[in-house]
Amino acid sequence: MTIHRIFLLFCILGPLAVIALGSFSPLFNLLWLLVIPIIATGVYDIVQTRRTVLRIYPVIGHIRYLFEFIRPEIQQYFVESDLNGTPMPREWRSLVYQRAKKQNDTRPFGTILDTYKNGYEWINHAMTPVHVPPDTLREGFGEVNCSKPYSASTLNISAMSYGSLSKSAVMALNRGAKMGSFFQNTGEGGLTDHHRKFGGDIVWQIGTGYFGCRDDLGNFEPGLFQEKAREDQVKMIEIKISQGAKPGHGGILPAAKVTEEIARIRHVKIGKDVISPPHHTAFSNPEGLLKFVKQLREMSEGKPVGFKLCLGRKHEFLGICKAMLDTGITPDFITVDGGEGGTGAAPIEMTNAVGAPVREGLHFISNAIRGIGLQDQIKIIAAGKMLSAYHMVRLGALGADTVNSARGMMFALGCIQARHCNNDSCPTGVATQNPARYKMLDVTDKGVRVFNYHQAMIAALAELLGQLGVNSLADVKPFHINRRVNQHTVETYEAFYPEMEPGFLLNDAKIPQSWEKDWDRCSSGYW
Repeated sequence: MTIHRIFLLFCILGPLAVIALGSFSPLFNLLWLLVIPIIATGVYDIVQTRRTVLRIYPVIGHIRYLFEFIRPEIQQYFVESDLNGTPMPREWRSLVYQRAKKQNDTRPFGTILDTYKNGYEWINHAMTPVHVPPDTLREGFGEVNCSKPYSASTLNISAMSYGSLSKSAVMALNRGAKMGSFFQNTGEGGLTDHHRKFGGDIVWQIGTGYFGCRDDLGNFEPGLFQEKAREDQVKMIEIKISQGAKPGHGGILPAAKVTEEIARIRHVKIGKDVISPPHHTAFSNPEGLLKFVKQLREMSEGKPVGFKLCLGRKHEFLGICKAMLDTGITPDFITVDGGEGGTGAAPIEMTNAVGAPVREGLHFISNAIRGIGLQDQIKIIAAGKMLSAYHMVRLGALGADTVNSARGMMFALGCIQARHCNNDSCPTGVATQNPARYKMLDVTDKGVRVFNYHQAMIAALAELLGQLGVNSLADVKPFHINRRVNQHTVETYEAFYPEMEPGFLLNDAKIPQSWEKDWDRCSSGYW
């Protein structure tokens, strides 16, 4: 029985009980002083639209907001830190909520972090800061190879499928994207009417299951792809090779979330787990991947096409680089996901111990692209536990041109990280297919919050870039980021993540020893 039904039953039986008991003793009529406020509070909770938790859990949901009211004060003194000396996601999550709700996001009394703790990081401001207008923070995609290039915001919505997210959440994200002129990545679950609802820009992700463009056997169907890829709302195409949450595994949609509509959209069987294959069937080697990129670019009438991966074996990615040189085909962008990222369900071994973290993966991939001299042709998108403007700057220092956020956008929708995403009982209506839950997520209000979060993040990023004396995320370099190694030693990111010389992989004499083995064993003809 849902909380709603329990509350409605209370609304009916509560007054009846008070009336019946009051006939025995007038003292029981005093119970009205308790029953009426509870009913009034519950009715208000269901009618209001700003707090989904209260709509789903009338009356008792206030307990959660009581702790939220107390928590910010407690956090000023009891904040845990990660290995880099930066606040854990709990504190960053509070920042997202505040920005999404347009609340005050400043902190008094300076930092609460131990600046002499190993791993503490900071950026050094310039003596002559510059003014960076937030509306200039955009990056061009496909300007070399495409007849329909796209100008993207520096911050966008990372891949989250309809199925993993509710239709209300997908629509709210699209509304926010439309308001703020940034894109929403569909995730591998396919392009749906919910993504089209408000006309926000779309990056259509094609995963190993080819959902939305597959035949009865689950293979890629060019005709279905071409029909959807040419829609004006679709701005770019992304081929998903792997993802941070479970690299090498393929997507997972639990049977509890496979509704009739989702089964129809994905062309799968209702009521059964949907597990995408771990690899693509449309290609089998690096050259095949790039030919697939070219095929999709042509079928979409010249839209930017790239691929997404979490870095695994380095020589396999270098094989893709060799294939670029051999075929002359280049993707328009590469999305680098981190092994620490991912908002969906995954086995714990994969979330904790498979795939390179985003900083290591981004550093290697950006250097590899520089190594073959294509850094000006291929844009790099970074994703993986990015919640603040500083996180964006740090990724920019490692080679990112733009950044995608999934976790931050979910928090903006109202996600409280209850971690019920995989059992269809999300308490905020974000990651569920239960209509009693997702219908309580107000699309209009949450769309505005997604927009607010994006605007606040871009404004904060513009301010940080200006303090560095640069004009874009791509201008940030490793020497801009400092890390404390111990109490007496500070190094910049140049010491940990050196930026390689352009074209170094094209000259045998310049290939570092640490790259030789992987470069020698890689091939464009096999993984």
